[in-house]
Amino acid sequence: MGQKSRAVAGGLLALALAGAGAAPAVAGNGQGQGADQAPGKTPAKTKAVDFAGTVALSNCSGSVVRMPKSKAGDPALVLTNGHCIETGFPAAGEVIVDQPSTRTFKLLDAKAGEVATLKASKVSYATMTDTDITIYQLTETYGDITKKYGIKPLELEDDHPVKGRAITVVSGYWKKTYSCNIDGFVYRMKEGEWTWKDSVRYTPACQTIGGTSGSPVIDHKTGKVTAVNNTGNEDGERCTLNNPCEIDRKGKVTVRKGINYAQETYGIVPCVGKGSKIDLGRKGCKLPRPTAAATR
Repeated sequence: MGQKSRAVAGGLLALALAGAGAAPAVAGNGQGQGADQAPGKTPAKTKAVDFAGTVALSNCSGSVVRMPKSKAGDPALVLTNGHCIETGFPAAGEVIVDQPSTRTFKLLDAKAGEVATLKASKVSYATMTDTDITIYQLTETYGDITKKYGIKPLELEDDHPVKGRAITVVSGYWKKTYSCNIDGFVYRMKEGEWTWKDSVRYTPACQTIGGTSGSPVIDHKTGKVTAVNNTGNEDGERCTLNNPCEIDRKGKVTVRKGINYAQETYGIVPCVGKGSKIDLGRKGCKLPRPTAAATR
């Protein structure tokens, strides 16, 4: 988690803010790392990646997201990390649902200009168990945002990410992008008291930093959000805060210093019903559910 909001790079937690007091970096994109094609072949067409639809939080990054079947009249949703929630890191096993919130978000346009301040009506869902996500419901609809500000929401991919695929991590907090490829997937990733399932591992080119936590990870081929940036191993330590470790199916632990990670988002799609309502009982929804002992 790296900085409490680190948005990634270093680990979830600590993240938060490694640079909170510093001025945001100039918007930039190092697209480099080409798409997933063999050398010598004509590159496949990819969709341009920019900042439109991303948001800046006080301590993290995020994005306005829609499901494949969302309607213009549905309340808009903002996706970021579970460790970015304003009430502090959820404990292992804790699931937060329908918690009132008045948090605000700076909405960015394609060139990272701030075009509006959006406001939450509630935290629809948040957890750091199995995954690391917070979903806020806003006071405006998708149609409102598009009509007023000319910004369309980003769409969540409804299928598993693809190994080798070219991706870009788009940070609204820093107004900066990081491009690389999906290196592979981690059966279990552990950081401090938290454990995440089937995490995305980036190739080394994505050197995300604190404040990038919650950034959408855009698949170049589809133009959709395939994951949400959340942590990285900063110091080479084993399974400690800001130093997640990888655990395979046989229990073998691997530490990759300087490598960063994200949480897949396709599993969110089955859990969102009509009117942007999070319904953990919907068919195909596997997000953790609240328990009497671990909710707020």
